[in-house]
Amino acid sequence: WPVPPSFLSRPSGVFLVSSRMSLTTLSTLCVVLVALAAVASATDVVGTQFLNHIAAHAGVKRTNSGLMYEVIKSGPTDTRHPTTSDRVRVHYRGTLVDGTEFDSSYGREPSTFGVTQVIAGWTEALQLMRAGDKWKLYIPSELAYGNQARGRYIRPNNALIFEVELLAIM
Repeated sequence: WPVPPSFLSRPSGVFLVSSRMSLTTLSTLCVVLVALAAVASATDVVGTQFLNHIAAHAGVKRTNSGLMYEVIKSGPTDTRHPTTSDRVRVHYRGTLVDGTEFDSSYGREPSTFGVTQVIAGWTEALQLMRAGDKWKLYIPSELAYGNQARGRYIRPNNALIFEVELLAIM
């Protein structure tokens, strides 16, 4: 697709729509912007390939949202699931799909927070867990940070992996 010269000549990709632009140029620009928006909101290629590979493993469950998880350890079944109004105490380890660890509560105090004060993938998973459960979560970018970078390691559209141990519902 030809990109309008006015798009390329502006600093940081900023462009102005001019009344002199042809309808074809405007149509092309719209197609490009729609394609860029689709890419910006989807898990990157490496993450998608990884998630597709994980989905085929025995024991990995997938929810309607695309969150995948496997149970590492089950806690007592006679306890309740957290709700969105609960606070929870957890230990966790977060990695990228290449194994790079970007955060961990192990080696320090467990973290305590509200069920809705975390990324959407965590909020969904926590409500399925019980105290004593330890799960491995495979979270597509749409349920993590989307097209936003976070910290030193998390890039836009990264799928993330977390081991989450639900210690207590507060």
